[in-house]
Amino acid sequence: MADELARQRRELPWVAIAKEYRFETDDGTRTLAELFDSRSQLLFYHFMFGPSYEAGCPVNSSMADGLNGLVPHLHARDVTLLLVSQAPLAKLRAYKQRMGWSLPWVSSANTDFNLDFGASYTEEQVRSWGLDEGGPPPIVSQNAAATGTDIPGYLSESPAMSAFTLQDGTVYQTYATAARGVES
Repeated sequence: MADELARQRRELPWVAIAKEYRFETDDGTRTLAELFDSRSQLLFYHFMFGPSYEAGCPVNSSMADGLNGLVPHLHARDVTLLLVSQAPLAKLRAYKQRMGWSLPWVSSANTDFNLDFGASYTEEQVRSWGLDEGGPPPIVSQNAAATGTDIPGYLSESPAMSAFTLQDGTVYQTYATAARGVES
């Protein structure tokens, strides 16, 4: 079953990225193509750390603990792995230091990147979900409190993975998954 799913993923069409995204990094502002860091593949983990957050999502933090050790193995296979979040870079740097991570983390603040790739939602989108009707599960309020934001602010972010390749100067999205699809 897993082999068949992997085969189907490899056969997905590549989608050229025409929009020019710019990210704040430890090395200054960089374009999507520049984030490949001389590799042919780029894998983003859309880490739940929105502009209103004071700390990263506890679940995403657990995921990042495991991803941190994968970086050298992915580099050996021509893949750059980055965390990306909408929070300002200064907040991301402080949290990264607190957690003891070495993996690179970029900020997509002031861009549509996370919105365009299904990892973030506008306030209007979150309100349209009718959360007042049945209320979210208790873990949502616990995680919102742990991140220092309210429930709508917390739910404005979603865990996701986006995979890209760089061929002849063009960036293509080759795969994406979100929510429960990011689990190992």
